[in-house]
Amino acid sequence: MVLRLKSVVAALALCVVATGAYAADPIKIGVDGPFTGGSSSMGVSMRDGVRLATAEINKAGGVLGRPIELVERDDEAKNERGVQIAQELINKENVVAVVGYINTGVALASQRFFQEAKIPVCNNVATGSIVTKQFADQPDNYVFRNAAADRIQAPMIVEEAVTKRGFKKVAILADSTNYGQLGREDLEKALAAKGVKPVAVEKFNIKDVDMTAQLLKAKDAGAEAVLTYGIGPELAQIANGMAKLGWKVPLIGSWTLSMANYIDNAGPNGEGARMPQTFIQEPNTAKRKAFIDAYLKEFKPKNNRIDSPVSAAQGYDSVYLLAAAITQAGSTDGPKVRAALENLNTKVEGVVMVYDKPFSHDDHEAISPNVPVVGEVKGGRVVYAYAYDNDKKGGGQLRSKQASAN
Repeated sequence: MVLRLKSVVAALALCVVATGAYAADPIKIGVDGPFTGGSSSMGVSMRDGVRLATAEINKAGGVLGRPIELVERDDEAKNERGVQIAQELINKENVVAVVGYINTGVALASQRFFQEAKIPVCNNVATGSIVTKQFADQPDNYVFRNAAADRIQAPMIVEEAVTKRGFKKVAILADSTNYGQLGREDLEKALAAKGVKPVAVEKFNIKDVDMTAQLLKAKDAGAEAVLTYGIGPELAQIANGMAKLGWKVPLIGSWTLSMANYIDNAGPNGEGARMPQTFIQEPNTAKRKAFIDAYLKEFKPKNNRIDSPVSAAQGYDSVYLLAAAITQAGSTDGPKVRAALENLNTKVEGVVMVYDKPFSHDDHEAISPNVPVVGEVKGGRVVYAYAYDNDKKGGGQLRSKQASAN
């Protein structure tokens, strides 16, 4: 009896040791985004998508038999805060990778530290065209992205305004951040390719609440449509400012016109705005239905509407891409994970698309021009844009990367 008791105690002790070792040896992944402030609807949605994917992976046994542990940090959409967080994640938390980055400026300021440390960055929201090109001159690039770069979005915006709807006089309103000004440059290039020069190009600042001066210049110049690059709160001020002036022309812009704080703050004035989208909250595939159902059950967003469906979906997919790379590498070593991302041997079925060889050594963009669709604000949420029947009919088929997005 004594021997048996000793055996039980010894077995329990081994279990405790084993459990302790497992708990002490997680795969730490940094999550960086704005969880407060004007960009928070994107940041929180991204973070929650990341949490959802991580919970699923851990429930299924983790990666390499180890659980993923998320190290979440709020960068407040501030470049200097992003820099502090990057150094903390590398030097204190010893993360093996980082996912996130919502704001192009924060990404450009922060990801150089990960590049130097040879730690992969999976950009899942920031869309500035330069984001994955920042270290293109170096032998190996540790920055990847599964969001639609602005060099893809800008031509889509121009195609909608100029080709589809026949507007020859367009104005550009862009915020003063890196995101807004780099996007403006991409828009001007896309317009020039169509032989169109904007009749007005106006700038505004984050937290501006009166766009009257910019809108009057666009209106007086005869603009037939307003093309935008900014984020939700200020975009809502544009829509509301147009309504105050009694000036109703189409608002067509980057994907951020889908943000909850644009839709809610603009109300009826925001209806009809159109924008590129990699993901629309519609359960038109089994994978998307499972994702949407799980997200709504876990996070219970208002009116069952994900605040930023694109951010949530891309955040979710980024974790599965990273997990696939770590599994293939058989290691969390940065150079090995980077090499695996550049040559993934297995397809990853995400909620945005099927990732079939999404990256190569010289192409770190997962999204190609055939993936995004045109969304429209209707009834307080984003739906497939009217008259894009092929997008809606084909929505039940997950797209794959076609040509290089470079």
